Amino acid sequence: MLVVDDERQIVRALRVLLRDAGFEALPAGGVQEALDLAALHAPEAAIVDLMLPDGSGVEICRGLREWTQIPILVLSAVDEEAEKVRALEAGADDYVTKPFGPDELLARLRAALRRAAPAVDEAVLRVGDLEIDLADHRVLRAGEELRLTPIEFALLRTLVRHRGRLLTHGALLLEVWGAAYADDTATLRTHIANLRRKLEAPIPGEEGEPAGARGARLIRTETGVGYRLVG
Repeated sequence: MLVVDDERQIVRALRVLLRDAGFEALPAGGVQEALDLAALHAPEAAIVDLMLPDGSGVEICRGLREWTQIPILVLSAVDEEAEKVRALEAGADDYVTKPFGPDELLARLRAALRRAAPAVDEAVLRVGDLEIDLADHRVLRAGEELRLTPIEFALLRTLVRHRGRLLTHGALLLEVWGAAYADDTATLRTHIANLRRKLEAPIPGEEGEPAGARGARLIRTETGVGYRLVG
C-alpha cells in the first residue's frame, strides 16, 4: 500500500495499522517520490495526504490515473467541499478527513479493494432486498417490481456498479445525461429524490414485521459533493 504523508507520526501509525491488517506500507513523503515508488513497485492501493511539501495529493491522483486504476484514498485535515470534489474528480475513490478512526479507514480501504477486484459480468445485481436485472431493465424489491423511469434506472445502475464509492454530481451527470448536463445539479437532485421515494416506499409487512415498513435508505448524500450507494 502506497502511503503518502509528510508527517512521520502519521506514517508510523499507518504502517502499524496496515501491518496488523496484513498489508505492507510503502511510505513516501512527497508527490514525486510517491509517483516514482508507485511506478517501481505497482502497489495495490494508495493512501494519500492532500497537502504535501512539493505539491498536492491531487497531483498524485492524476499521475496514478494516467496508468493505473488502483484504489486511492485521500486522507486530509482539509474538510472543505471544494477540495473533496477536486480530489474525487482527479481520480480519488474516497476522501477521509483527519482525525480518522482506524477501523473506519481500514473498512473503507477494504471496500475500495473489493470494488477494484476483477468482476464477473453479471446480468443481475443485488443490493439488500433489491434485484436489478440489467438486461431486462427491471428492478425488484422484496420480490415486488418497481416502476422506474429510464433515467432512474440508469442512475440506480451507475450507483450499484460503484457501490460504496462516492460519486460526485459531475460524474453522475456525465454518466447518465452526458456532457451537456454536466452542471445541472438541480435535475440530478430531483431524480435522486424520486428514486429514493420508490426505493423506500412502504412495503407489506412480512411475518413478524409491521405492515407499512419502509425500505432501508440506500442512497447516502454527501452534502455539496455527491452520492454513494450503501448496503
